[in-house]
Amino acid sequence: MSYVDGFIVPVPKKKLAAYKKIATRAAKVWKDHGALEVVEAVADDVKKGKWTSFPRSVKLKGNETVIFSYIVYKSRKDRDRVMAKVMKDKRLADMMTPGAMPFDGKRMIFGGFKPIVTA
Repeated sequence: MSYVDGFIVPVPKKKLAAYKKIATRAAKVWKDHGALEVVEAVADDVKKGKWTSFPRSVKLKGNETVIFSYIVYKSRKDRDRVMAKVMKDKRLADMMTPGAMPFDGKRMIFGGFKPIVTA
């Protein structure tokens, strides 16, 4: 069964173009190494909840928006293989240095998930 990595990222609105640029490059690298699908989506209908919500989860600031993204793999084993190759790929080296990302990585939420329903 497939496997999914999911991400929620707070991105300053003025840095959306920079985020899209690095996300496009990163998506190509992930796909080149075997990811089946990469999706990057910017918040459109996302309200701040009373107790929990996407904005609250990343401590969203007034000048930021939420990015929700996911990467689909053939399996957990394949994800681990792809991730090992991606982390060594020189096309991403400049993005991996501190301060290179156009968002606060300390507030990024991410994890791996086993799908239980796909349609």
